[in-house]
Amino acid sequence: MRLDKFLKVSRILKRRAVAKEACDGGKVLVNGKEAKPAHELKVGDVVEIRFASGGVKFEVAALLNSTKKDDAEKMYKIL
Repeated sequence: MRLDKFLKVSRILKRRAVAKEACDGGKVLVNGKEAKPAHELKVGDVVEIRFASGGVKFEVAALLNSTKKDDAEKMYKIL
């Protein structure tokens, strides 16, 4: 699954356009390396998003094409 789509479907970021901007701005790392929006994620990848006020680091637990709000948290584990 594409990185930008994962961030939207898992509800980590609200919109796919916002996810794309974050990736293009170098604020998203996958396994320690800067990632483009089209980067293909796999289960077990570690993703880090850096914000001005801090950041969030999580491991991909599941790849789902669509999900309900309650199930979105099952797609990742916060580290």
